[in-house]
Amino acid sequence: MRLIVFDVDGTLVDSQHLIVAAQGVAFAEHDLPMPERREALSVVGLSLPQAFRRLVGDDGPVASLSESYKRAFNALRLDPAYEEPLFPGMGELLARLHARHDLQLGIATGKSRRGVEHLIAANGWEGWFATTQTADDAPSKPDPTMLEQAMAEAGTAPSATMMIGDTTYDMAMAVSAGVAAVGVGWGYHRPGALFGAGAVTVVDDSAALADLFRDILQPT
Repeated sequence: MRLIVFDVDGTLVDSQHLIVAAQGVAFAEHDLPMPERREALSVVGLSLPQAFRRLVGDDGPVASLSESYKRAFNALRLDPAYEEPLFPGMGELLARLHARHDLQLGIATGKSRRGVEHLIAANGWEGWFATTQTADDAPSKPDPTMLEQAMAEAGTAPSATMMIGDTTYDMAMAVSAGVAAVGVGWGYHRPGALFGAGAVTVVDDSAALADLFRDILQPT
């Protein structure tokens, strides 16, 4: 039995507008300048304290910014203007993978467990994932703990596990856990950076990702 673990933001879900808007509220509440959009999105995938530490430094109001962000994110998520759509083809691909009997699905994300539960319920994915690892359960990426816990829960070895993500944090986490790292090119870090962090390949769209699964995932 194999395990495919997916990142969420930037991999399954296009949440950039909501993330940037929530960051904007948090920075405004602290009378701090908002980072450039590319910089703001570069920290997606990290836990909130790690993300804000990168944006404002160790001496900045990291804990307070994190709390402001969470409040803003949960409020803005109710506004249709900040919908978090799935990337094209990813919902259909997950459904196809879920229907297979030779593999299990997992999630490893910097989102909170509350955020993951909301995503699963909103998309009708209840019962699809053998393991869900969140920022509430483990140290921030690129620490390998999320993947190690995922493999323990799913009962799979690193050689039978694959991590799918859009950031260097995902790739580095996979490498540290001894897991194959596959990058997606539609997220928040560029393909060259993903390869530099250990990606074995980077795919351009969900169809290419589906082809990759068909080629390398054989029944065990």
